[in-house]
Amino acid sequence: MDRLFRADNSAIKSLKDNIEKYHLETVRNTTLKDIMIILFIGMGGTALGHVFADWLGPWFELRMGWLKEYNLTSLASGFFWLVVVATTVGVLLSFTGLKHYEGAGASKIGSAMLYVLVATIGMKMNVTAIFDTPGLFLMGFIWMFVHVIVLLSVGILIRAPFFFSAVGSQANVGGAASAPIVASAFSPALAPVGVLLAVFGYALGTYMAIICAQIMQVVSM
Repeated sequence: MDRLFRADNSAIKSLKDNIEKYHLETVRNTTLKDIMIILFIGMGGTALGHVFADWLGPWFELRMGWLKEYNLTSLASGFFWLVVVATTVGVLLSFTGLKHYEGAGASKIGSAMLYVLVATIGMKMNVTAIFDTPGLFLMGFIWMFVHVIVLLSVGILIRAPFFFSAVGSQANVGGAASAPIVASAFSPALAPVGVLLAVFGYALGTYMAIICAQIMQVVSM
């Protein structure tokens, strides 16, 4: 694929060396204190999201007439604000000194919590509803087709190593559950890159999904 893209693989080698160097500089033995602080940061951010959700949801609900006029009814949802606030808190904290807890295993604990999140969502899913809305599956196939076309086109255009196309795709589609696995297939040292791209995909995806939902709501009308 790299030969097809006529890509320069030196960027991957440089990235691999930098990741290994950063890992050696930051890694440390994880203590009970580290685990408790990491859990406090995650659960504290979620708690803050609940606080804002309980306030903003009802506040926007009182203005439902105005929201319906501009197709912004999702702003009255408490869960909407919970996700947005929790994501924003996580992104902002990544620019502080708390980012150094990565060396204490923050990504591993975060990945475990993501599995709990996915399992929780799955437990609420009604599988039989698949047959009630086949149109959504068609939309998903179209969405994925556009995703592949755009990703490969940009990769060929900028002659990017196929590593970035493959891992970037999984970061957007599979998230933290699959992106590190694909990255590890290239090199075990590159697994953290998959995690970072997946987390960035989650953060960016939260805001872009809001925009996509609004666009689809306008189109459906």
